[in-house]
Amino acid sequence: MLNRLKLENFKAWRDVALTFGKVTGFFGTNSAGKSSLLQFLLMLKHTRNATDRGLVLDFGGPYELVDLGGFTDVVHGHAEGERISWMLDWTLPQPMTIKDPEYPRGAPLFTGARLQTQCEVGYHDKRLLPRELAYKFSDVVFRLQPMPEANQEFELQTDSTNFRFRRTQGRTWPLPHPIKTYLFPNEVRSYYQNADFLGNFELAYEKAMDSLYYLGPLREYPVRGYRIWNGSSPEDVGPRGERSMEAIVAATHNNETRHLQSKARGVRKKPFQATIAYWLNKLGLIHDFRLEELAEGTDAYRAIVTTSPRGVPTALPDVGFGVSQVLPALVLLYYVPEGSTVLMEQPEIHLHPAVQSGLADVMLNVARVRNVQIVVESHSEHLMRRLQRRVAEEKASSDDVKLYFVSSNRGAAQLSDLRLNEWGEIENWPDNFFGDEMGEIAAISEASLRRRMERSG
Repeated sequence: MLNRLKLENFKAWRDVALTFGKVTGFFGTNSAGKSSLLQFLLMLKHTRNATDRGLVLDFGGPYELVDLGGFTDVVHGHAEGERISWMLDWTLPQPMTIKDPEYPRGAPLFTGARLQTQCEVGYHDKRLLPRELAYKFSDVVFRLQPMPEANQEFELQTDSTNFRFRRTQGRTWPLPHPIKTYLFPNEVRSYYQNADFLGNFELAYEKAMDSLYYLGPLREYPVRGYRIWNGSSPEDVGPRGERSMEAIVAATHNNETRHLQSKARGVRKKPFQATIAYWLNKLGLIHDFRLEELAEGTDAYRAIVTTSPRGVPTALPDVGFGVSQVLPALVLLYYVPEGSTVLMEQPEIHLHPAVQSGLADVMLNVARVRNVQIVVESHSEHLMRRLQRRVAEEKASSDDVKLYFVSSNRGAAQLSDLRLNEWGEIENWPDNFFGDEMGEIAAISEASLRRRMERSG
């Protein structure tokens, strides 16, 4: 689960530092830089998944989670001479223990449940290279950095007071640069007798990236039939929600169930499909939902909805567009493994204001019951107001809900931490956050009064 991010020189962001909550919301004006924060995390995920170890950063492509172009497209101000640097801090699913490789039966050297990575990337001799890599664990930093006056040669350092890396006899050569922004080069294990444990940090980083899931702002249109089931389970619902039905069928075939309330004794689970139907009903969109196979053994399915208790079952394309647009969000939140982090862009698109508010309740419920962290970029005042209300009602903690306002000043993005107190009030409300609401009300009143006076006079 993500804790903190510091980022320099990425797209509109000259520098930014933020803390994540269980539910984190980015709000603000168009083209200010909200989506860039999610894109950065997706770029890291792409890079982790890249099979080419020589690739420093994977900027995605037309059919991937993001399509960022190249380094000059994403570096702030398109300044090729600048470097992009970052720090990412997260909580591990389970505490980690590092023992002294030379004394494995002795007391642990380092223990902890949080890990932090730092990296800096830029051009050197016309090549894009990682210039520095560090992991911080148990308040100790392990760093691969350039040697003084030798930009192509690196050295391994630690600030630990009770541990030092020990060279393998006869292997005193300098190290090459880091790999893929998060990996130590293979030579580290060869040149040092006691550096194998660094692989634990790399593996933990890969697991953190694997636990990131994404749903974009544009969703697929509903269709009348889905030929989907091949016996496998998709990793997620796809960036456009295109694999939502496949995920439902897979979860149903595997007899998966989900809690809707805290996992107390006696609380019943619902089948996966019934969980999705419950929330569609709770949001006021339909009465019931189900997937049914067109004919046994065909692997072809259709989505059937009932709009009211006495309504006639209807194909999904024949009901309101909002159902098909919110469905991928619901499926993703309940389909991903517990402990995951879900990134969402504008999940409120095509939804009625009341449904937008209800979607905030879904997020809070999933965060509490499934321990799924949600990071959302949104323009919805209704979604944000519901989050505030639940804090005021003590159904959510102000520490668990982090809200940010993103604005632009002369082409540079700026982040304002919206201080949410225990009463659900934002203590530093920005000007014109959701437009000039009071100005609009005053203008309506003034115009109405003027017209009434004209008619009476």
